[in-house]
Amino acid sequence: VVWLSYTFNFIMTLSIRKVSHIYVANWFFLAMMIMITYLHVINSLALPVDLFKSYSIFAGVQDAMIQWWWGHNAVGFFLTAGFLGIMYYFVPKQANRPIYSYRLSVIHFWALTFGYVWLGAHHLQYTALPDWTGSLGAAISLAMIIPSWGGAINGLFTLSGAWDKLRTDYILRFLIVSLAFYAMSTFEGPVMASKTVNALSHYTDWTIGHVHAGALGWVAMVSIGAIYHMVERLWGTTMYSIKLVNLHFWMATVGTAVYITAMWVSGIMQGLMWRAYDDYGNLAYTFVESVAQMHPYYAMRAVGGLIFFSGACVMLFNVTVTIRRAIANPSAKMAVAANI
Repeated sequence: VVWLSYTFNFIMTLSIRKVSHIYVANWFFLAMMIMITYLHVINSLALPVDLFKSYSIFAGVQDAMIQWWWGHNAVGFFLTAGFLGIMYYFVPKQANRPIYSYRLSVIHFWALTFGYVWLGAHHLQYTALPDWTGSLGAAISLAMIIPSWGGAINGLFTLSGAWDKLRTDYILRFLIVSLAFYAMSTFEGPVMASKTVNALSHYTDWTIGHVHAGALGWVAMVSIGAIYHMVERLWGTTMYSIKLVNLHFWMATVGTAVYITAMWVSGIMQGLMWRAYDDYGNLAYTFVESVAQMHPYYAMRAVGGLIFFSGACVMLFNVTVTIRRAIANPSAKMAVAANI
């Protein structure tokens, strides 16, 4: 109900707009709302048994396919399309420059919308799913590198001729670094979808590293930049401490790098140990031995996560003090707002 109300409110807001054009960020937001609704409905289809019990209408391998069609597209249309909408709005706003290529942003939108829905099968390589289905998912995954990198380049090139802003605008740093992580994640994902790499990476911590490169590096970073931007605009002020914003940036970046690097190394080691055989054709290592080898990398993962979390605490303090100071001093708020 909440999601449908949100979608209805968004669509009705667009319907009463004063200009005919709909900016591309809103296209991404609308795609997110429509597709998440569609995915949730299809994935939840069930036959009732009695008043309190029902069974999914899908079974066996079809159920697995629907689950990953839902699972991957939930990532694609919530954590990708929705946050690309954030990127296409806040990067030009914070940089005070128009998007590098509006035409490229439209191509990015349609390619992502029509391409992403085919990718779920690449999670089911080497399973009971028909082989051609996984191959199709992997092939389209590789093709999706092109529009994904097109979107990342579009955001990065918005700073063409104004890269010097990154020296002083720490909020913009979050937004630009998030695009670097987006580009990296959207290259790594298709590579991991290919059957050769998937045979090594699947079920390992490499997948965890890939997910967190997107979750921390892309989703969190672009969200943090957007929040800092909105705090300054909504309360008509500047951040209480720019040094704390810079500190947060480096803590988030270093924390993410430590976390995902630990998981990459751990995952590759897991995959190699699980597929190693001795001279007699027996597994060279037991599962317990592989778990024991993961210990130092899990410790690194904890350190990286703690650094990232500590940065979030710095942000919470900085934002809280900024808002309180703006409320306590409305005259300064109006003066700053006039210059924003």
